[in-house]
Amino acid sequence: MGEKVYVLGSYCMPFRRWPEKSLKDLTRDAYLGVLADAGLKAGSDIAAAWFGNCFAYYWGQACIRGNVCFIPLVREGLFPERIPITNVEAGCATASFAMAGAYKEIKAGDADLTLAIGVEKMFDPNDPTAVFPLFSSGLDQQNPEEWMAHYQEVAASMGKTFAPQPDGSIAMDTYAIQALYHMKRYGTTVGQIAAGAAKNHCNGALNPNAQYRFAMTTQQVLDDRLVSDPFTRSMCAPIGDGAAAALLCSESYLRKQPPEVQKRAVLIRGFGLAGGKYRKLDEPGLTRHAADRAYAMAGIGPQQIDVAEVHDATSFCEIYQCEMLRFCEPGQGGPFVASGATSLTGSLPINTSGGLVSKGHPIGATGLSMCYELVTQLRGEAGARQVKDAIFALEENGGGVIGMEEAVAAVVIYERV
Repeated sequence: MGEKVYVLGSYCMPFRRWPEKSLKDLTRDAYLGVLADAGLKAGSDIAAAWFGNCFAYYWGQACIRGNVCFIPLVREGLFPERIPITNVEAGCATASFAMAGAYKEIKAGDADLTLAIGVEKMFDPNDPTAVFPLFSSGLDQQNPEEWMAHYQEVAASMGKTFAPQPDGSIAMDTYAIQALYHMKRYGTTVGQIAAGAAKNHCNGALNPNAQYRFAMTTQQVLDDRLVSDPFTRSMCAPIGDGAAAALLCSESYLRKQPPEVQKRAVLIRGFGLAGGKYRKLDEPGLTRHAADRAYAMAGIGPQQIDVAEVHDATSFCEIYQCEMLRFCEPGQGGPFVASGATSLTGSLPINTSGGLVSKGHPIGATGLSMCYELVTQLRGEAGARQVKDAIFALEENGGGVIGMEEAVAAVVIYERV
């Protein structure tokens, strides 16, 4: 099985609109932050870096994104020279796939210390809606007529129409179709979706890194502006900028660190990746496969998870992922979330960070922000949103869209040791 792999350091900068910060600035913030968290004054031991980003091409940098963002850090002697930086893009799961590369490098015995970093700048103050058309790159642009016909067919089966608006994110429209199908099949209600959104906004109010830091009630969520039926604005992740990073290390490297650093390290117990397809509507979604692989590697089951971060680009996603991750039976995600089971004091707290709808969703950084939240929980350093005595934590991060599921998905299981 190779070396055990630990999160030695983890960092997430506040997610918000940072018009004054460049991609290089965001990279610097996350890199220096993760070094400090790991107790390292310099990154001289780093053997490789995996850089996650999706939209740098909008800012004129289509290729060698990470390599360019690290130029100042190399020049200043803060990042080692001649170290390979691998650029990763996996839609909204980009940061988790960057971490997968860093993880596998240690697991294979090729490195003792690796960096995973995700950086995204989505807000253009000169054109705040400019990012919306970019989301279509998360769907098949070689044969767009295929997914358009697929969604129209699914919508028609429910007496609905699929007609994306040019001034919005098509991702919200595809999630809406999935939600409406689930509502028709299982009786999931918009009130249950709103309850999950309100819970996450209340969690986000406790998170200093969250883009939206205000509590909401279920009724306030329902009364917000409609974005794509059945979603109101409060049920959808906002546009913002940010960066997050993790330093991963081997067990042998960890044992050479000071005791105060060792005791804060968190073990990566399981890592599952999966790829999407045009699935049948009654077939389990992609995340089920990634989760089952992670559970098998970790040697534990869903009943042992104490806290989780799931990819709620819309608040329906939390309901659905509770089912795919086997936290509840298919069709029971709505009642499960609405019951309070996923609240800070519930049986399985989910999205203690505020989730994507409150914490924010700079898509190339999201997976590593989830890592940061869970590592913070397992270290017992989460303050007002701390989950008591958490030992096992799970991260679920999906990216892109193929039919009625993600194009890629990652599930990571962490352990406090």
